[in-house]
Amino acid sequence: MASPPSPSPVDMRDLPPDAVAKLLAVSRRLAETADLEQVLSTVIDALRDLLSAERATVFEYDAGADQLFTQVAHGIGDREGQGIIRIPSSRGIAGAAATSRQIINIPDAYADERFNREVDLRTGYRTRSILAIPLVDHDGGLVGVAQVLNREGGPFGPSDEQLAAGLAAQAAVALRRGRLIEDRLARERMERDLMAARSIQQSSFPRDLPCPPGWQIAAAGEPAEQCGGDAFDVVPLRRGDIVEPDAECDEMVLLVADATGHGIGSALSAMQARAMLRLGLRLRQPMDRIVSECNRQLCQDLPMGRFVTAWFARVHLHSGLVESVAAGQGPVLHYRRATDDFVTLPTDLPPMGVVPDDLPPERTEIILQPGDLLVALTDGYFESEGAGGEQWLQERCEALVRSHRDLDPRALLDACNAAMAEWCRGAPAADDRTAIILKRVG
Repeated sequence: MASPPSPSPVDMRDLPPDAVAKLLAVSRRLAETADLEQVLSTVIDALRDLLSAERATVFEYDAGADQLFTQVAHGIGDREGQGIIRIPSSRGIAGAAATSRQIINIPDAYADERFNREVDLRTGYRTRSILAIPLVDHDGGLVGVAQVLNREGGPFGPSDEQLAAGLAAQAAVALRRGRLIEDRLARERMERDLMAARSIQQSSFPRDLPCPPGWQIAAAGEPAEQCGGDAFDVVPLRRGDIVEPDAECDEMVLLVADATGHGIGSALSAMQARAMLRLGLRLRQPMDRIVSECNRQLCQDLPMGRFVTAWFARVHLHSGLVESVAAGQGPVLHYRRATDDFVTLPTDLPPMGVVPDDLPPERTEIILQPGDLLVALTDGYFESEGAGGEQWLQERCEALVRSHRDLDPRALLDACNAAMAEWCRGAPAADDRTAIILKRVG
């Protein structure tokens, strides 16, 4: 909104001695606390008592919404749902004071066309006289508007305006300080909550990976924010039961999941898919049943427009058979060492959380031969943009895998991440990056 000149500072010498003493007492109380609620209460009580009025309200200014809002008001917050009032910054008497940055003195509220009668109609209160005082900080910024109603004995006079202006100068600075401190504390609380959520999410991913004879695997996830919308898992099985990573196993189940967006909401969706996979495996369910039930649950839980793409794979370690189910997730690359080429595994199903019907039991089967690689990366890799806005894409990934094909998966993944850093010139990732690389070595 526009910024008219700030009101002239009040000359304390123009005020009666008892009024000056009261203002100084209020100033001391305002200086003793930075708690916004206490500051508001102190200002409101002081306005009411010093001006011998029935009620007082402080509207704070929300610059982002260009609105005035109040959370505390004498006689209004007593009824449920009536403690919060929001109005455009140019509306009503308070809006006039905010726009002009001048005190507005209305001896008869209902005779002034600017008066908004909605609050009176809603609360049953009768407003007679109004004194609206703009609250402007020392930098000339609008902090809010104080509004005092119904002076005892008649309308507000010039001495009341002087007294209100003196209090407003103190109140504006105290309110600005309180709001800044409250916003900082809110950000700190949010940061702590996000860090706790990140810690929980990261600790749920496998820290130790199985190392069965003849196989090597690497898996990692890096969120773009504190919490990521990707999830991954590597689950070792022996005779259909989940075992510890260092135990002998005859199968592994792999998961890469990518929920729309990133942040806490997406993290919850991706982690839900991982949890349902683990539960299904513990109940010894086949892969197609796990995928179908996961999809049905996500369709019930996710809001419109949200979904999870996922790649599930069951690896039979003795034969090299891989049963792959890609629900909207791709590309998943099969590098064949013998022919030095790539096969892109097909997308078998739509993303989970979109089609509520049972998904058909479709899957892709491949055989990993010695020297073959299976590379599953989320789009945080493929869609990473270089300096000119060009995306990394599948071709560059294939070239990197081919040039590092003789490395173990961990070294290959490190090379991939180093290529990302160089491609993006060290810029932070715009999307979560999650990867599983599996290699058969014998």
